[in-house]
Amino acid sequence: MTASETDPSAGVVMSVQGFQQATRAYAVSSNRRSRREQEAEVFRLVNAALRRGRESGGAVLVRALADTMRLWNMVLDLVGDPDNTLPADLRASIISVGLAVRRETQRPQPDVDFLVSINENIASGLSGTA
Repeated sequence: MTASETDPSAGVVMSVQGFQQATRAYAVSSNRRSRREQEAEVFRLVNAALRRGRESGGAVLVRALADTMRLWNMVLDLVGDPDNTLPADLRASIISVGLAVRRETQRPQPDVDFLVSINENIASGLSGTA
């Protein structure tokens, strides 16, 4: 498998060039959306990868789980920052959820539905649709 092969279920080219194009497109569109909506979109993108991984298994699932772990490691870092202005009880709740996600992604047979549910709830909360 080469870096530029296509995931037929998603129609997305998995390449450095494709990533660079997506980054530029995101930068343009991000000027039109709030920061919270942009953050919600990241959770939705990770969920799309998790769903593809659930269907395909193998390397697609491993990659989706790794992306989920990276996302939640970043969330944990940001929420754990002493300068974070969120209320302490909300920060503690997010940290608790993040640690549960981290544990789940590291299990031999992760519950993808659980991970998708968590990410959907966070995306909805960020979008104000919860």
